[in-house]
Amino acid sequence: MIRILKSLFSAKRYNKRIVTVSYDIFAVSFSLYAAHALRLGTWHIALGPEELASMLLTVIVTLLVFAQLGMYRAILRYLMLPAIGHIFIAVVTSAVVLALSSYYFKSFVPRSVPMIYVGIAILTLGAPRVLIKSVYYYYYRRKKPNVFIYGAGATGRELAYALIHGQEYHPVVILDDNESKVGQIIFGLRVHHSSEFSRLQSLYEPVKLLIAINNINTGNRLRLLNKVSEWPITVQSVPSVEDIAVGRASITEVRDLDIVDLLGRAPVEPNKQLLAKNITGKAILVSGAGGSIGSEMCRQIIKQAPKVLVLFELNECNLYQIDRELHTMINHLKIDCQLVSALGSVQNKNRIKKLMEQYDIETVYHAAAYKHVPIVEDNVVEGIRNNVFGTLMIAEAAIETGVKDFTLISTDKAVRPTNVMGASKRMAELILQALAEKQADTTFTMVRFGNVLGSSGSVVPLFREQIRKGGPLTVTHPEITRFFMLIPEAAQLVIQAGAMGNNGQVFVLDMGEPVKILDLAKRMIQLMGVTEKNGESVDGDIEITFSGLRPGEKLYEELLIGENVEGTSHPKIMTALEEKLSWEEMEVILAELDACCHEYDFECIKRILLEAPTGYYLDLPIGSTLNLS
Repeated sequence: MIRILKSLFSAKRYNKRIVTVSYDIFAVSFSLYAAHALRLGTWHIALGPEELASMLLTVIVTLLVFAQLGMYRAILRYLMLPAIGHIFIAVVTSAVVLALSSYYFKSFVPRSVPMIYVGIAILTLGAPRVLIKSVYYYYYRRKKPNVFIYGAGATGRELAYALIHGQEYHPVVILDDNESKVGQIIFGLRVHHSSEFSRLQSLYEPVKLLIAINNINTGNRLRLLNKVSEWPITVQSVPSVEDIAVGRASITEVRDLDIVDLLGRAPVEPNKQLLAKNITGKAILVSGAGGSIGSEMCRQIIKQAPKVLVLFELNECNLYQIDRELHTMINHLKIDCQLVSALGSVQNKNRIKKLMEQYDIETVYHAAAYKHVPIVEDNVVEGIRNNVFGTLMIAEAAIETGVKDFTLISTDKAVRPTNVMGASKRMAELILQALAEKQADTTFTMVRFGNVLGSSGSVVPLFREQIRKGGPLTVTHPEITRFFMLIPEAAQLVIQAGAMGNNGQVFVLDMGEPVKILDLAKRMIQLMGVTEKNGESVDGDIEITFSGLRPGEKLYEELLIGENVEGTSHPKIMTALEEKLSWEEMEVILAELDACCHEYDFECIKRILLEAPTGYYLDLPIGSTLNLS
């Protein structure tokens, strides 16, 4: 029997439908004959042309109702209560047809036969479907690892249903803290109070705990995650409602918990008027649109319904991915937005200028940059060309084409930088500040923020990968700290700051307290259901090692230069008055920097960065010197 069902499960969809329809013809015909036989008390029944016509019409109508209700599009092993309801509707409809056709054809059908037929047909049509469903469920679930679901609300129900019919996990228990939900049965799963976790874990041995709660505030979510992080089990979560709605994820695509949930800082609530000011109904260009920050900028921009959005990106693969995702968002949000995907480099001024002219760009968000400190430290000229001269090219193109607002995405590493990447971003800020003094038609603003969680190259995905490989986790220094924020939060900040800024302003987010990377590493080890291996626990799973600070890396990062800090209309955004250069002074520095880059003279480049008001200094080991002559 199992072998037959396995061959049925693996058959092509077309062949399955033929088998299903053939069985339904047999089942309805048998039910009609059996109903007559039970009523008349004999299996030997003389069927004339009138009776056969009535039975044939009943069979045809039953099949048509089944087809109309989607019974032949459904997969048998996924059949649930709604399908049983469809069988009942089809059988009752065919019973009515049987009674009416007997009158029309003047066939011999006793009045009680349609009622008897309903009972037999529901049994013959429904029982095999339920049997197939049960056999599939109980046979195949043995191959799926057990998981617990935390949350008995709508999200938990949807996840339970999807997992039961999926191929990855077998849900065995639903946990919840709501006493009114405890004891409920959801798709055959009993809801237990979360206090029973230890007993249930020893009973079912789940491999994961899946959190299925989306409508929860930051404080309650933090308390929940603090509790479950102490449990000896891997904790994951379902995607957000927004990701599911726009097609970026499905309910069963469970993910590792975002470590931001345990940082204890509530996201900054955006000002909707500021978000819309420079975007709604306007033509927008985003450079670096395929990167971590640039792509999120595009997602936030699309929500504000721009007239045109130009995605400017050097990497073809990244451009393709964000283009496809944004088209899905546009269709879902039902907005009228022209999406343009443009390949190119920010160092190609003519390419950018032609795009700005063609689409009459009004607002530019410049996110294209080389941002990885060690890589730029080893590729100084390329870093300067892209981050400094690329900014110059796109800024000049914006002025020449009449762009109204231009916002640079900067970094906290631009504050008293000890590395070339940070110094190059501070130099980019100086260029825009000088251009702001030179002209007034284009408003230039700069936004600094700290490390963005989940972005390419950030510490969180690196730690996650190291934990999955069994460790060790590499932390550069026991005391190293960093500011952290969410990618959507960073993108919203950029948009709002660009809308509220005066020409040449530098903005920074109040990001709360810096986070110790060592504490972050230990928290991630807990979240992923493993233990730390150290002097106190030699039997642990993951060891944390210290690799030493990389070239140009700082123990602590700052967000502001100087003490001259002012608040703004946004409670979490501040502005700092910086040292500036005139455009004439900036031109001299850029000319010399360009010549040094052309000659690949690294010492000359670093000398210029040291002499310019970038705050750049070399954090050299004690006793060492650098020859800049």
